[in-house]
Amino acid sequence: MPLPPSLVENAAAPQAAEIDIAEAEAFVRLHHEENHDLGPVEDRLAEVHAEIAATGTYRHTTTELTFGARVAWRNSARCIGRLYWRSLKVRDLRDLRDPKEVADECVEHLRIATNAGKIRPVMSVFAPDEPGQPGPRIRNEQLIRYAAYRGPDGGVLGDRRNLELTDLAITRGWQPPRTRGPFDVLPVLVESTDAETGMVDLPPDAVLEVPLSHPELPWLAKLGLRWHAVPVISNMRMRIGGVDYPSAPFNGWYMGTEIGARNLADNDRYDLLPYLGKRMGLDTSSEQTLWRDRALVELNRAVLHSFAEAGVTITDHHTESQRFLTHVQKEEAAGRKCPADWSWIVPPMSGSLTPVFHRYYDTEEMVPNFFPVGTTGVCPVIH
Repeated sequence: MPLPPSLVENAAAPQAAEIDIAEAEAFVRLHHEENHDLGPVEDRLAEVHAEIAATGTYRHTTTELTFGARVAWRNSARCIGRLYWRSLKVRDLRDLRDPKEVADECVEHLRIATNAGKIRPVMSVFAPDEPGQPGPRIRNEQLIRYAAYRGPDGGVLGDRRNLELTDLAITRGWQPPRTRGPFDVLPVLVESTDAETGMVDLPPDAVLEVPLSHPELPWLAKLGLRWHAVPVISNMRMRIGGVDYPSAPFNGWYMGTEIGARNLADNDRYDLLPYLGKRMGLDTSSEQTLWRDRALVELNRAVLHSFAEAGVTITDHHTESQRFLTHVQKEEAAGRKCPADWSWIVPPMSGSLTPVFHRYYDTEEMVPNFFPVGTTGVCPVIH
């Protein structure tokens, strides 16, 4: 379903406006078109119209919520891993608004999704925005985030991306470990307009981490590098049929380059390539030696090797590129458009070696979908 003009105009609104009846109706029709066992659509449309007229909004049935969440993933133009959209497990937690209760259920989400390393795609849907009553907001970009600490010399220990979140957590009473490190797990912070901020430390059994090693560079294992197993995006607003769910954390599993070519390599994250290049004995005096490229490949090999050794689900960028084109073919065979943002679908290393590089894609934004809270763009992959 194409993105209606009303969504573009109101996407940054902090509170729910009255529901766009045309968007709600289009979603209900889509649900019935793709699920023929639901029967005639007219009865459900009458219920939705009546509820909107009475309250300014409407409540999705459980089946509508599950379908809408899966289609939101299907429509996410910046996600390469959509082949498995039908497998998404949707947890209906719409009755929860209290920040502490939401944070506690985020912990449970992690336990369910981790599944002893056999990662499950899961979404937990909390209370929606309603007229005069915004839903809760999760401040973490992902449920698992590593802290960042400013040093007296201006340097940063940890993940530079999370400086602001770390400061907020400390302001709200979080106590960092006595000995601070580069991979200290931050608490989950949830905000609401009518309750105190909920802040919950993530217990060890909810955070599976993979220590990194390399099949040919034994010294790399001694660096203490690691990364968490489950990427639960948690700052996205999901929109289904005109209803906004500001807290709907969801996860698939990692593609190796998200960790090795972005999280650990970006110069505004952990910026490991200069150090690794020197430890590998590479000539770092000139860009023409391609030392960055060589170090990047070995860092990504370490990620894939380590997850495999730990028995934790992960995929590589070559395999996932092939799977994405399979997804595109299936969508086209079903008569549906498959929107894709080329700049995000193409992996951040060896892009031209993957089949997703060598073609164009539909770019029309579709709903249901995910949107960053307070912006109008479609879902970015938060690494």
